[in-house]
Formats: sequence, structure tokens, C-alpha cells
Amino acid sequence: MTEPTAVSEDLDLLAEPRLVVEPGVAARVSAVAGPVLQGMGYRLVRIKISGEAGCTVQIMAERPDGTMQIEDCEAISRALSPVLDVADPIERAYRLEISSPGIDRPLVRRSDFERYVGHLVKIEMALAHQGRKRFRGTLQGVEGDAVRLHRDDIRADEDADVLLVMEDIADARLVLTDELIAESMRRGKAAERELRQNLGLEPPPPPHAKKSDPAKSNKPKPKTLSKPLKKPLPKNTKKHRLAAQGLPGGEFDPTEGD
Repeated sequence: MTEPTAVSEDLDLLAEPRLVVEPGVAARVSAVAGPVLQGMGYRLVRIKISGEAGCTVQIMAERPDGTMQIEDCEAISRALSPVLDVADPIERAYRLEISSPGIDRPLVRRSDFERYVGHLVKIEMALAHQGRKRFRGTLQGVEGDAVRLHRDDIRADEDADVLLVMEDIADARLVLTDELIAESMRRGKAAERELRQNLGLEPPPPPHAKKSDPAKSNKPKPKTLSKPLKKPLPKNTKKHRLAAQGLPGGEFDPTEGD
């Protein structure tokens, strides 16, 4: 049985707004996809529009606890395809790709920046800060509406610590490191163990054991769908393809879709 506190935490995470958002055409797709995902119990992470295979619309999503399975991708694709066909936010044919965030994931919400304190990140600003737009360093924490970064890309005349306003960030993502991979594996194993305990396949933890926090759990390794969904499409509609993102995730160009 799901505990009331866990349900409340999930609802809070679902309602949490993104602070790092896309411009242009991707923003129109986000306006359509976001409410559908939230109604299904998922959080929108990112929209990316690329010229791959003509035009590909990648929608990255996750559950409130950070997990995402192939079955989730299938459910999202079935729900979103007809909605996008009706709303028609893109004026040309495209492929729809649903993916999990991956280990080197984008950071788009306040809780993302809080969850990955201590990890190495790359940040690109929409507005220049102190004369530059690109920063790299270790997340030190969240202070008010800004994130504190301890930079590893400084010059001799620059301060190592910098505060970057979250709403001025165009793109932020984790850098793939051994520490990040190890933490993701630990969290994946903990989530799997908790699921087995809930199903009665393993004995529950002793009363004094510390319970894992689902709001701070990351997803296990992303699953890859071996083939697209075989769904008949009506004439003159857009092509859709389902896929799960591999590891590590691709780069994101914040100027795409303008």
C-alpha cells in the first residue's frame, strides 16, 4: 500500500515547474505535451527538435522518482501521438521519440539542482553572466533563485565560485563521471530492492533501517526499445517512432527550434 506521504511527495514533484525551458517550436510542443504527461503521472524533462531523418521530435520524460521504463515510453507515445496530430505544433512531417533522461541528464528543475549537489555539470546561459555564457564546475548548492557553482574552467583573474540564476540558464546537464555512474548504479539497485520488497519477493527491512527517499532516487540504466511500435497511421498524418535514449544522452543545442 502506498504511504500518504509518498503520494503527497509525488504530487508536489509533478507540479514543480521547469525553470530551464526551450524556445521557439520546441516551446509549442512543450505546451501540448506537458499537461498530457502530468495528467499521466510523468514529468516533462526536455523537448529537443533535430534534423535527424528529416525531423525528429524527442520528448524526454520521467516518473516523479526519476524512473522510466520501456512500458512508460510506450504509454506516453500512445497518448501523445493523437494529441500532437490534432494540435499540430509542427508544420512538417516528423518522427516522435520518447526517451528517459539518461545518467548524464539535463537539469531543468530546482529539485534537480538540489539532488545532484557535488556532481560535475556543464551550464550554458541564455543571458551572459560576467561576460560569458558557458560554465563548467561542481554544483555547490541552491541559494534563493540561483545555483552556486565551483568552477574548474577559471582563468587566473576569475573567481572560482559563481552564482547563476536558474531562469537565465539555457541548458544544464550532468557530466558523465565515474562517481555519477557509481551513484546511479547504487540508486538503481536500491529502487529494485524496494520494488521486490513491496511485491513480497524479499523480506522488508528491519524497523531501524533508514528508508530510501523516492524523491531523491535516480532511475536505473535506461532501457532501449529494439523496434518501433507497429501502429497503423492514417493518411496525411505525421510519422511517429518510439525509442528510448541510449547512454550517455546526446548534446542539446538551446537554439534549436527557433
